[in-house]
Parts: sequence; structure tokens; C-alpha cells
Amino acid sequence: MKKHSGMRPQDIVVLLDIIAKGGSHWMMKDIAQEANISASEVSESLHRSYVAGLIDKSKKKVMRHALFEFLTHGLRYVFPQEPGAIVRGVPTAFSAPPLNNMIMSNEKLVWPYAKGTERGQSVEPLYPTVVEAALRNPNLHELLALVDALRVGRIRERELASIELEKRIMNGR
Repeated sequence: MKKHSGMRPQDIVVLLDIIAKGGSHWMMKDIAQEANISASEVSESLHRSYVAGLIDKSKKKVMRHALFEFLTHGLRYVFPQEPGAIVRGVPTAFSAPPLNNMIMSNEKLVWPYAKGTERGQSVEPLYPTVVEAALRNPNLHELLALVDALRVGRIRERELASIELEKRIMNGR
């Protein structure tokens, strides 16, 4: 049996990609292709998530309550992030849906991306391939933006992100 050496950022991306599918049937190669993560990395990620109690033994069903609890209470300590320099990129956190409709701010937070259309403070994504995966899948983009709001947001942004994540993770919306 492989040793569990702790969660990695791509593990969150893989789990959120599964959630974003909304119960659709998927295979590891689908996740690998969509998230631009190698199939072997996806396999190792699912194993780490199983050992951590975030996915069931079949590695097909996300343990939604455990994932929600980890995201809302532990993520910002395990994968912290602070906004950086002004760059061109893709909106995230409270600058992206759904929070951009709830929070009025002159600040913009973006994932650095040369083809991006917005300028704002840079937020390093959980995994380098996240930006293109999010651009192809609006549901995944929303989940990742909410997770970033938990990582970099102030109390109000984190509270709103938690409410929206609960709707999407716990209620399958």
C-alpha cells in the first residue's frame, strides 16, 4: 500500500472537478484530460483523497460533508495565498461568479493568464493547469473561485463563499 504523504493542491482540483460533473459518470482519463493533469497524478490524487476520507473506497463518490468541512475550516491553512502584483488574468475569488454579484469591490483578483481579459492582483491557482480547465468548465470555475475566496478573502468573503460552496457541494447544485 502506498504511503500517504499529505494532501496536495491538485487533490482539491480533482475532487472539485468530480463535484462539478454533477453526478455524471466519469473515468480517471476524463478528469486527467479536463484538468490537464496526468492520469497517474489523478490516480495518486484519488488515493490520497481516499486515505484522507474525502472520497469513498471505490474512488468514485466524493464524501461531500468531509470535503466541505476541509475546505471551509482547513484549506486556507494548508494552501494559503496572498494576492500579489497586478497582472492580466482570469477573475477568481470575489471577482468571479457567483461572488462578483454579491460583493461590490474596486479590487480585482485574477489567476495570472496571458490570454486573460481582466487586470487585477494575482492569486496563484491551486494547480498551474486550473485556469484553462476553469475556462472550459463554468461549474468548475465557480467552485475554484469560491475556494480561492476561502484562501484569500476577508471574513465576509469567506462567509459568503462558504454559503455558496455548501449549496454546490452539499446540495449538488
